Amino acid sequence: MSVVCSSRRQLLLGLGGVAMFSMLPSKAQASRSTTGVRSLGFYNRHTGERGQGSYWIDGNYQSEILTDFSQVLRDHRQNESAPMDKRLFDFAFKLTEELSFEDELHVISGYRSPKTNAMLAKNSNGVAKKSYHMKGMALDLALPGVKLAHIREAAIELKLGGVGYYPNSGFVHIDTGPVRNW
Repeated sequence: MSVVCSSRRQLLLGLGGVAMFSMLPSKAQASRSTTGVRSLGFYNRHTGERGQGSYWIDGNYQSEILTDFSQVLRDHRQNESAPMDKRLFDFAFKLTEELSFEDELHVISGYRSPKTNAMLAKNSNGVAKKSYHMKGMALDLALPGVKLAHIREAAIELKLGGVGYYPNSGFVHIDTGPVRNW
């Protein structure tokens, strides 16, 4: 009889725990799961275009959203797009998390065609001739309301790639190349 009481007690305790868990807000439940959602929003300052969506859901990259993002981040001068490195979106996502930033990222430059990059490099010594922008591995961005110095510091602390600081031009560069900063 004590085995039956013990089993019944365990069952009731278990059901109580399930009932209690079901009363938690869904956000609390989601934080306990091993799955998740990563979402971003972009505003292209040159074209005025926007792109937003959940690019990663339950461990899977969402190809349609990634394609939309690549279109918004295209080389507006040549109207050419290229697939952007998925790790770049993860870098941007972690950066927004680190800074508790929930708005759109303002993009100054995403993908750059070799033709555009050569033109920019010719006119400025701040443009690398073999830029990661040409590989879809770099973003020049600003976060409205967040000081550029804070964006730079947070990006460097993440140690996810390169970080360039361009306060006179109003942006921070991030890329998925080797960890370094300038």
